[in-house]
Amino acid sequence: MSGTFSPAPPLHRLLPAGTLRGPTAYVVAIMTFAMMIAAAAGLALATAASTVGRAVESRYVIQLPNADPHRLATALETARSTPGVGSVRPVPEQEMRRTLRQWLGPAASDQSLPVPALIHLELADPAQAEALDRRIADTVPGARLSAERAALGPMLRSIRMLQWLALSLVVLMGGATAAAVVLSARGALDTHRGTIDVVHGMGATDRQIASLFQRKIALDAFAGAALGGVAAALILALLGGGSAALGGELGGRAPLGWVDLTILALMPVAAVVLATLVARLAVLGALRRAI
Repeated sequence: MSGTFSPAPPLHRLLPAGTLRGPTAYVVAIMTFAMMIAAAAGLALATAASTVGRAVESRYVIQLPNADPHRLATALETARSTPGVGSVRPVPEQEMRRTLRQWLGPAASDQSLPVPALIHLELADPAQAEALDRRIADTVPGARLSAERAALGPMLRSIRMLQWLALSLVVLMGGATAAAVVLSARGALDTHRGTIDVVHGMGATDRQIASLFQRKIALDAFAGAALGGVAAALILALLGGGSAALGGELGGRAPLGWVDLTILALMPVAAVVLATLVARLAVLGALRRAI
């Protein structure tokens, strides 16, 4: 097995030693860049979904059909006197009218327009929501308790779908990289078919010849992965400031944690390993079929 990754020195002269002379390096560079960007997007979406889900898990809203002061005061008193209820915050009427102005325009400022009342609160245990809902319904007829998580459910499902889409793109681009390496290895074999036949006649084994092509493609893949990885890292670093601010708004957590960054840093290494193994298998398979 000594020739698996280090063929005999004379065999090195069969192929050009320099990198970036064929398509392999550029294909690996493009694919590594694209895979890292797609993976970073998927990881950031997973973090965002998890952060938003935890942030609203214990948050609930009491909805009143209108902002009658007496009914609002009764609902506030009921919520604050219920065990397990944390912070209770009524939404001011002016804030509601500013929100409605986005859809109704100036008509939202008309005082004759009834405006619903909302009360935001947090529960120490979501299992207490049913009991609180019953108390609110008994004391304030027409009022309704709803979970903020239910309102955000469609958005969270969309984020998770995009997350899986990003993962699928990474897998597809990995497959495309492997296919490009196979084509490159077979092309190199066809180009040097005459020399390979001579070396075969001199006693060289398929493994030694495969190691020669594997070494060349590994060097090209290393150069391409390094180039694509550095380019992706620069792009992600430029986007990091805005993403970090967004993460802070969503819950004080950066979009990409240390585990995520480690995964991204290992992707160029994985691209090189994939290209090397695929090249070896492709060359060995082609040589065996040629016998």
